[in-house]
Amino acid sequence: MRIITGTARGRRLITLQGEAVRPTPERVKEALFSMLQFQLEGRRVLDLFAGSGQIGLEALSRGAKEVVFVDASRESISVVEKNIQSTGLSRGAKVVPMDSLLFLQRKTEPFDIAFLDPPYHTGLLQQALPLTAAIMNRGGVIIAEHPVDDEVPETLGDFVRGKERRYGKILLTVYHHKDVEL
Repeated sequence: MRIITGTARGRRLITLQGEAVRPTPERVKEALFSMLQFQLEGRRVLDLFAGSGQIGLEALSRGAKEVVFVDASRESISVVEKNIQSTGLSRGAKVVPMDSLLFLQRKTEPFDIAFLDPPYHTGLLQQALPLTAAIMNRGGVIIAEHPVDDEVPETLGDFVRGKERRYGKILLTVYHHKDVEL
């Protein structure tokens, strides 16, 4: 795994080993950031279920103002912190070692972009999506990475399902505010 472009371009990232870990494949990450390429500069980003932090770090490398990395796993948090240090992207990075659903239930400053990639087939995505919509700016974008056979809702409060992109068995689903065109 590496940072694709931006200020930390080419920097290698570490990840946890084992079957429970499922880093976002490079081609999916490239597609995700192609969708967001003009929306990152100066934005506040949420990397929920952060894992290695590769999505949030890519966002920081591409000009995001702040990224909040949330994960309940101590091992994942340690990896995120090491990756932040090794990429030199500590400015604007905030690491929150906490259960993701609990984090969403607490009032927080709104986000412009949220990326959700929870463990597959656990129901966490379906629980986290409406909670995430509640803490988004009106012009915000929510992107969920999930298996193609995982059902996701059409609407999340004032957010509606928009684009979906399939990459093998992985689906990227994008939500935006009902009054904002993408």
